[in-house]
Amino acid sequence: MKRTVTSLIAVGSMSVAATAHAQSSVTLYGTVDAGIAYVHNAAGTNGANQSTLVKFSSGTMSGGRWGLRGTEDLGNGLLALFQLENGFNAGTGVLNQGGREFGRKAVVGLSGANWGTGTLGRQYDPVVDVVQPLTGDSYFGGTFATPGDADNYDNSLRVSNSVKYISPTYRGLSFEALYAFGGAAGSVAEGQTYSAGASYTQGPFALAAGYFYANGGRTATNGVRTWTSSSDSLFSTVVNQGYASARSIQIARVGARYVLGALTLGLSYSNMQYGRDSLSTFGETEKFNSGAVLAAYQFTPASRAAFGYNYTKSDGAASASYNQFNIGYDYALSKRTELYALAGYQKSSGTTLNSSGRVIAANASIGSYGVNSGSDTQALAAVGIRHKF
Repeated sequence: MKRTVTSLIAVGSMSVAATAHAQSSVTLYGTVDAGIAYVHNAAGTNGANQSTLVKFSSGTMSGGRWGLRGTEDLGNGLLALFQLENGFNAGTGVLNQGGREFGRKAVVGLSGANWGTGTLGRQYDPVVDVVQPLTGDSYFGGTFATPGDADNYDNSLRVSNSVKYISPTYRGLSFEALYAFGGAAGSVAEGQTYSAGASYTQGPFALAAGYFYANGGRTATNGVRTWTSSSDSLFSTVVNQGYASARSIQIARVGARYVLGALTLGLSYSNMQYGRDSLSTFGETEKFNSGAVLAAYQFTPASRAAFGYNYTKSDGAASASYNQFNIGYDYALSKRTELYALAGYQKSSGTTLNSSGRVIAANASIGSYGVNSGSDTQALAAVGIRHKF
């Protein structure tokens, strides 16, 4: 009996020692965001008449998600890590990101305090990582985004089959780089994506910049390109759906932020280009230039408000301009639950292309909310609740 007890104690001691040497953790987390939205000027069933739209709204501030992330201590400052993140619609339970089980993120990698972090899988590009936190999107979501999210302001796209490196932060400076394989036999360039970004933070000041490029592949239907890239596409709204046959997407973005006590000021600029070739329905590279300003104020630890303005101009195959104003307010009931109210107004002018490549009058579509106005103006108001776990 004594020998048995002694053996059990020895086995238990070995188990504790092994756990202490290779500690690991797994966390379940997520966000549920739901509310009600009112849209003035929403295209009716025939796509032309303007109507008032009142709808259940999911993910207005933050896209609904749940995920698992974890680390394992490998010793000598080295960690193994993984993250799996799912996106869903809180109103219907339907999966987002094209119905992917872990469409928001699916990565595995290694991290070391001295050399940085490397991850492989489906993930955000460096421009999103470094520039987006300095914009209105980080406060109040996609309604503050560039019209149609033409420059991926609201991280509408992710990159699959990718390898990413994130450096340690040295005196406030860090950088990232990503490459994604197109997977086409006989051509390394076909379907590839690459991106790089850098950020600098010193006290109340932060600055970030990055570049993104994605090749659309050469898959075609009836002589027109179908986007088959390692990167998701961006052509989901009336603002840019006419460029879905683009040969490539190029984005250059820069953002800055300055904190003055309770007041935060932000400024950002982007240049977006949809390149063309013989498989495109449009005849000239379309360029979007977009500038945005942000002012946010923390009234109390529980309440915050923000104002944003965005001006976007496109030229090339068509020429349009968009003026957009946004306001937002949220109130924290606890560390994990908050109530919010958002509003936006947009005015468009000029011309763009429809999904068939025909020149049409530019329609308003606020941020990345995704509702076609069928008109040159659109107004939006939304209230909701967001819970994080």
